[in-house]
Amino acid sequence: MKYIVSWTLPPASYNAAVARFLETGGAPPQGVEMLGRWHGMNGQGFAITESSDAKAMFLFQAQWADVIAIVVTPCVEDADAGAVLATLGKR
Repeated sequence: MKYIVSWTLPPASYNAAVARFLETGGAPPQGVEMLGRWHGMNGQGFAITESSDAKAMFLFQAQWADVIAIVVTPCVEDADAGAVLATLGKR
């Protein structure tokens, strides 16, 4: 399953978050594949990850929760979303 991981970097934890990112590269734990990551110039960013292990995704979130406000959202691609929506019929 793919996940959208979005975050906001609070000014109060900026230095701690930068130090951790530079030390670790922001690498996810085993069981989570980073497909791409983007950093905005406004203290926000997002990544697309893939994992079949919800506990590994929870660990990834928990490793950063003390320095950034992070939200992890399961997502589907267009083809899968279209297949589901096609089953709904007309409204």
